[in-house]
Amino acid sequence: MLPHLYFLSLVNRNRLAYATLSLLTIALGLASRRYQAALPAWVGAYVGDALWALLVFWLVGFGWPQWSRRRVAAVALVFAFLIEASQLYQAPWLNALRVTTPGRLVLGQGFLWSDLLCYTLGVLVGVGLEQIGQRSKAA
Repeated sequence: MLPHLYFLSLVNRNRLAYATLSLLTIALGLASRRYQAALPAWVGAYVGDALWALLVFWLVGFGWPQWSRRRVAAVALVFAFLIEASQLYQAPWLNALRVTTPGRLVLGQGFLWSDLLCYTLGVLVGVGLEQIGQRSKAA
């Protein structure tokens, strides 16, 4: 059905493709923050967090291409949830990291329950795209 997604497979992921997907996801995530005022409120509020978790999914798949989709998703989701939970810890050294641009992008600024849902949806998008890619590769 979608032959251009052939590189998304269950095992032995194509690292070049996952690096490309990671860069594309970063660009979309940064754009969702930069142009937040021009986007619908829900897009500006939630899509960046979902894209962040999707990026984590791509990076875990890139780092461990032999892992199953389920394992990649679980590790990405646990990582994202741990980063969100870390926002409940307000140590001065950690807050100093969070005020920098890289720190804010990676560590976030404050705990939000809605972020957990966004992370779950972002990882599920990655799982879904891999499934579509695997089906189109098999066809």
